[in-house]
Order: sequence, then C-alpha cells, then structure tokens
Amino acid sequence: MEVLQLTTAVDESGHLRLDIPTQLPPGQVTVVLVLNPVMASEFEKHNYNFSDLAGRLTWRGDAVAVQRTLRNAEFS
Repeated sequence: MEVLQLTTAVDESGHLRLDIPTQLPPGQVTVVLVLNPVMASEFEKHNYNFSDLAGRLTWRGDAVAVQRTLRNAEFS
C-alpha cells in the first residue's frame, strides 16, 4: 500500500487528471481520493504558532536580569 499526497490543478473543464508513478506491480488497485480545495492564503501563511504544542510561559520579574545571573554563575 502507498499513501500519496500532492497538490495539483483542476483544468478549465473541471477535470482532474492524475498521472502518478508507483512502485506497485501491474494489476487492479483501490483508489481513495479526498479533494480539498486549497486557498491561496494557505500557501502564503507562514506564521506558525506552536503554543498549543509547547505551552506558554508567564514570566514575572526581569527576564534579562535572571539570564545574566545564570550566565554569570555558569562562568564563575
């Protein structure tokens, strides 16, 4: 079994043509096709927000002062 994902275009007549080379032997195959329109903004959007994966840190105090303290303690 192979899982393939590609972005292609539908022509002016509404036809979607696929020519996909595979490693499968000759014979019948079952094809499952999911069509999901791609908006132009999806290609241009590069502002990733990983906060839902990594969480957020709420810092109280002077972060730079703490960083300097840690750095200076490391080299002492």
